[in-house]
Amino acid sequence: MLFEMSEEKNVSLYLVPTPIGNLKDITLRAIETLKSVDVILAEDTRTSGMLLKHLEINKPLQSYHIFNEHKTVEKLVDRMKKGEVIALVSDAGTPGISDPGFLLVRAAKEAGLEVNCLPGPTAFVPALVNSGLPNDRFTFEGFLPHKKGRKTRLEELSTESRTMVFYESPHRLMKTLEQFAEVFGPSRMASVSRELSKMFEENVRGTLDELVEYYQHHPIKGEIVLVVEGRGKTGRSREEED
Repeated sequence: MLFEMSEEKNVSLYLVPTPIGNLKDITLRAIETLKSVDVILAEDTRTSGMLLKHLEINKPLQSYHIFNEHKTVEKLVDRMKKGEVIALVSDAGTPGISDPGFLLVRAAKEAGLEVNCLPGPTAFVPALVNSGLPNDRFTFEGFLPHKKGRKTRLEELSTESRTMVFYESPHRLMKTLEQFAEVFGPSRMASVSRELSKMFEENVRGTLDELVEYYQHHPIKGEIVLVVEGRGKTGRSREEED
C-alpha cells in the first residue's frame, strides 16, 4: 500500500491547469505557483507566453509536447533531482488530460520526487454537466484513434452503459457523428459543446441523427466535447426505455 502526503514546500513538479477559454478562470493558487517555480514547461510556448504576459509572470518557458516528451523526461527528472522546481501547463485545461503529462509524472514519482496537481479548468466536466445526460457514472474516452483501432474501439463502446465523453476537432465532427449514429444507433441522445467558457459558447443536444442534420447546415470552429448517452439494459437508449 502506498500512502502519500506531500508538503507543498518540497514539491518538485506542479501540474497547473490553465483556462480553457475565459482567462478569469485561472485560480489564485495557479498564479502563485507559476510565479514561484524555476521554469514552466508548455505545450505551445507561444500560447502559454500570451497567458503569462497577461498574468504579468516572467519565467523561463520550455517547450514540452507529444513530439519531444519521450526525449526530455529523463533530463527533466535529473534537473528536479538537483533542486529545480518545474511547472507543467498545457495550451488549455489540465495537463495529462488528452495532453502530455503522464510520462513526466510517472518518471518523477518513480524517482521519489513530489508531484502536485492543482485543481482547475478542464473541458469535459462542464460539457458533461451541460449535456443533461446522466453524470453520476461516465467514461472519458478523450480523442478516438484517427484510423487504426477506431472501428474496434467504437464496437467495444457499443455496449457501454455509462455516459461517454469524447474530444473531437471541427473537421472530424461530421464523420464522428455519422459513425456514432451507425454504431450506437441514430436515436441515441448526445450533446455537442464548443467554445466552453467563451463568448460564443454553444451546447446543442439531440439524437445523433438530429445532430448530424444540424451540423450539415451549421459548420463550426473551436475545440469540441461530445457527450453520448450510454446503452440501456435492454439495448435501447434510456429515454426509449422510459
